[in-house]
Amino acid sequence: MKRITNSEHTDRRGAAKDAKAALVEAFRAAKEAAEPTREAKQAERRMIAEAREQRRAEREQAKLEEQNRVAAEAAARDAAVAAAARAEIDARELADKTRIERVLQDDAARKAERDRRYANRKARQA
Repeated sequence: MKRITNSEHTDRRGAAKDAKAALVEAFRAAKEAAEPTREAKQAERRMIAEAREQRRAEREQAKLEEQNRVAAEAAARDAAVAAAARAEIDARELADKTRIERVLQDDAARKAERDRRYANRKARQA
């Protein structure tokens, strides 16, 4: 059989108010019951965040060390290239100097030979 109720507006407002109060009380009870696990979870999350931060710092440190190593290798390569270029320039200058000396010696030898021939010719004529 159907139940017929004549709920007035105030009755419905009162029932809604009681229902809301019951929900708030249930929420508070659940919150208090979950307090120990919430603190444990927060501590666990804090530890995880600290470990994550430590790993990030280690990665950044490793990346910085790698960049420094690469920069040092590049500097060493540049120094080696500069030294090789300087050695090549020095060798080229030395070769130029020896060639000039050789040309001067050859020229002096030719002049000495020419002077000797000239002296022999004059000696024969005299």
